[in-house]
Amino acid sequence: MIHDKKQLLPIDRFLWSLDIVEREGRHLRYSWETLFGGGNVLDSDWVAGLDQHPEEAVRLEAFVSRFGRMQDTIADKLIPRWLQSLAERTGSQIENLDRAERLGVLESTEAWLVARKLRNQLIHEYMQDPVAFSEALDSASRFAMMLMATYNHLRDYAQQRMSLNASLPEPLVLPDQHPQ
Repeated sequence: MIHDKKQLLPIDRFLWSLDIVEREGRHLRYSWETLFGGGNVLDSDWVAGLDQHPEEAVRLEAFVSRFGRMQDTIADKLIPRWLQSLAERTGSQIENLDRAERLGVLESTEAWLVARKLRNQLIHEYMQDPVAFSEALDSASRFAMMLMATYNHLRDYAQQRMSLNASLPEPLVLPDQHPQ
């Protein structure tokens, strides 16, 4: 295993990042299923009761952390490295997201930016406003699907347009497709 990622070719750095995001996606999917699966209702009463149910707070923290980590890794590492592997010039994060949208691997730059704002809200708000936080959680459950779908789109692009079949990690099974 190469420990100095700076010596890797752009394609190898992209594949390395794709592998990391796949693992992050599996962990996010698990947290999504434990938090939102099984008919759990995460309304304002559930949020207000977190002080009395620390095990629920731990599950919530795991989801929020994994949601933010995967979002950061995709935007800060995976998309720029993918663009570099295509010999594209990288720019600011929003420029990279716009380019990914135009190339068909990101559904919407605007949605991504909303999810980014939501990530920050999830980190700071649940102690102050249970109603707003439960609404943010509902949105985050959907945006988590967007993150996992973005990984799958990038993986599919690598397979279909870059012919990288043998070295790709597995696609993510989205929670709504996962057998219950």
